[in-house]
Amino acid sequence: MQVATAYSFGHLHRGNSHPLKLVAFGDSLIYGFGDGVGGGWVERLRRQWMLPESVGHVLYNLGVRGDRAYQVSQRLENEFRHRGELRNRVPDAIILSVGLNDSARVQSPTGRSYTDFEHFKTVLDHLLNLSQQLCPVIFVGMVPVDESKMPFQDCLYYSHADQYRYKEATKLACELRGIPYLDIFDKWVNRGSDWWRSRLIADGLHPNAAGYQSLFEDVTSWEPIASISH
Repeated sequence: MQVATAYSFGHLHRGNSHPLKLVAFGDSLIYGFGDGVGGGWVERLRRQWMLPESVGHVLYNLGVRGDRAYQVSQRLENEFRHRGELRNRVPDAIILSVGLNDSARVQSPTGRSYTDFEHFKTVLDHLLNLSQQLCPVIFVGMVPVDESKMPFQDCLYYSHADQYRYKEATKLACELRGIPYLDIFDKWVNRGSDWWRSRLIADGLHPNAAGYQSLFEDVTSWEPIASISH
């Protein structure tokens, strides 16, 4: 495995006297699709950090609907290096959240994976290594889908079995690199199907406003984010 520069998310705040600048890369879960109230969990966090009494961190939303790990890895370094400001030429940290779109099956519940599993692991390795060479990284996992609402857009079939396989590979890859990983899938599943289904929009794939509020609460109570928010 390629050795990445050892950037630690936990030491971010102590090593910086100025407000931090973070960039969030990923798919529709970063973008906030489905939340007409708060604009998604990233937007809710951005607004919280803009309040006069807050720590004043800057957060750029670089989520793109439909992105898979490969698309994020292709645009990551260029977009990262174009989020500089006068006192701080590049961002201090990266938030990643991607992989759900990779896990879909095409045309049928047993069709080919949208991103072949072994290829996904190779692309993910590249994405994590590249990210970690730039700055400290954390990873926010995917929410469970409602399988009864599939197919999505008449062609993509998402399932918990496939989600679990891809998120476990992601979790392991993060653990091997010391990247904090927030397992949203397990958190939500453990709260019961009635709970998480009530937090998805009609397509069974994207959170609604209540879902993004729950995501916001999960993320902000998570130690890596909580440690830099106070």
